[in-house]
Amino acid sequence: MGKTIIQKIFENHSKQSAVVGEIIDIDIDVRVARDFGGANVVKNLEENNLKLDDPDKTYFTFDCNPGGCDQKYATNQHICRIFARKNNVKIFDISSGIGTHLVIDEKIAKPGGTIVSTDSHANILGAIGAFGQGMGDKDIAHAFAYGKVWFKVPPTIKIELKGRPSNITTPKDVALKLLQEFGANGLLGFSAEIYGDYVDMLPLDARITIASMATEMGGIIILFPFKKAITADSDADYEDAVKVDIEGLKPMVSLPGHPEDVVSIDELDNVKVDSGFIGSCTNGRISDMRAAAKIMKDRKIAPGRVLKIVPSTDDVWKKCLEGGLIKIFKDAGALFGSAGCAGCAAGQIGQTGTGEIAISSGNRNFVGKQGKGDTYLASPETVAASLIAGYITSIDEIPDKPVSINVPESSHKISHLKKDLKISRLTSVEGKAWVIKKDNIDTDMIFHNRYLAITDINEMGQYTFDNLEGYENFSKKANPGDIVIAGKNFGAGSSRQQAVDCFKSLKISVIIAESFGAIYERNAINSAMPILIARDITSKVSDGDILSVDFTTGKIINKTKNTGINVKPFSKSQLDIYKNGGLLKK
Repeated sequence: MGKTIIQKIFENHSKQSAVVGEIIDIDIDVRVARDFGGANVVKNLEENNLKLDDPDKTYFTFDCNPGGCDQKYATNQHICRIFARKNNVKIFDISSGIGTHLVIDEKIAKPGGTIVSTDSHANILGAIGAFGQGMGDKDIAHAFAYGKVWFKVPPTIKIELKGRPSNITTPKDVALKLLQEFGANGLLGFSAEIYGDYVDMLPLDARITIASMATEMGGIIILFPFKKAITADSDADYEDAVKVDIEGLKPMVSLPGHPEDVVSIDELDNVKVDSGFIGSCTNGRISDMRAAAKIMKDRKIAPGRVLKIVPSTDDVWKKCLEGGLIKIFKDAGALFGSAGCAGCAAGQIGQTGTGEIAISSGNRNFVGKQGKGDTYLASPETVAASLIAGYITSIDEIPDKPVSINVPESSHKISHLKKDLKISRLTSVEGKAWVIKKDNIDTDMIFHNRYLAITDINEMGQYTFDNLEGYENFSKKANPGDIVIAGKNFGAGSSRQQAVDCFKSLKISVIIAESFGAIYERNAINSAMPILIARDITSKVSDGDILSVDFTTGKIINKTKNTGINVKPFSKSQLDIYKNGGLLKK
């Protein structure tokens, strides 16, 4: 049987055979830490007396808060700078741009290569036929120190795009169509390969747009075949083959709160907007800037609205300057910022206030992700058209006069709690169940990005679930030893380690879910936070039930209902890491 692309990449970077479902060690060509995760990577290395495997393959990228406008971010950036100076590590410092784009544009990452980063959209490297994976700070520290990390070889789904979209439809609309097709967890645990006549004609920028949204589908990566470097065998073994019809596809829009809740723009009824954002790793390339400028030339942003534009890299910024695009944006009334992640990170341009309606070219619109407002997702072209019109519309439906503005409200709350941290190494636990009957609980719901600069685990617990509706007071009510029960795709979204460590801070004994986000699962295992996967667990356990859980046998006893549940126990690797106290402990 032939090999898929990801199997070939893995085997080219390992001494082991890439058998689907097996765990193997993979050599990592490029190892990257960003500004919010970088300080924790440094902390992990220094606390465990670990040295760098190869400084020439090691990088820091300051893309979340390129201005250092938050004191904790500025401190974390400086920690990374000091470490880099001592160890001859290259930094792409403030205003350089988004790290995943830089490693592509600077040809640091190559087709068929491997890269890991604290960026959950590192799978953007699929655009050049390379393997990229977002990871937590312990994984990245391990890659820095040893040049390799473990992976479970994923099965692959083959995606074929059929037909051609309409002439005003963009690659972002196609990405949203895929998200509509697969949902938030349709690619959970899978690698995907994408094919079709439409795919063959796509330039790099377009491939980046589609590849970057694999994370929102729960996928490990969407790989574009790179014929000069690496392709799948003709008899490769695929888990499934899916055809997606894009014939005549019109512009698409994701509704607030859920990237996968996608509709055709025709289904929206003149939704008024207060603000817009063009940028992110999904749509911050020069082609995106030029497309927006073409629409905005000799036009004005609707009165009372705000449009924020942030290029992906400093090179894109300079091309905007040289090509006169910045003048077009400024003449139209838009704000044009330094290169970086912007709206996806709490520390820079793109946040929203309570009641604000925004439309963004980003990849995520989780509740609270960009602030307290509601965010729709769309292409840069749709964002530009909508900010001129004052309501969500496509480029062929821009009215002669904009509509009037809405007025938002504002409010904010924050709780305070501090607990000491003690970690148990028991292989069986007993505790009260918190049953959360929700799927796709994302990392912003678990631990919001406004707290990402926190590095002290003792401070993290107080913010657990404070962005999950109905569970804002979880940290005040939870007791040491309690058990969290949840649905599918728990921990979807970001690579942030804090979304795991906040539960350790509260001394939660185990998290049991129907499935976990791929990065979240790694982070939990690597930090010795007990997790188990149990099908239909939310229907078998009630809130407040007392459970006894054995990690080595997978036996769960519901002492309240006098029933038993059998699940897959810890794997040998998970048990070894857990007993060791974490991936980096000795």
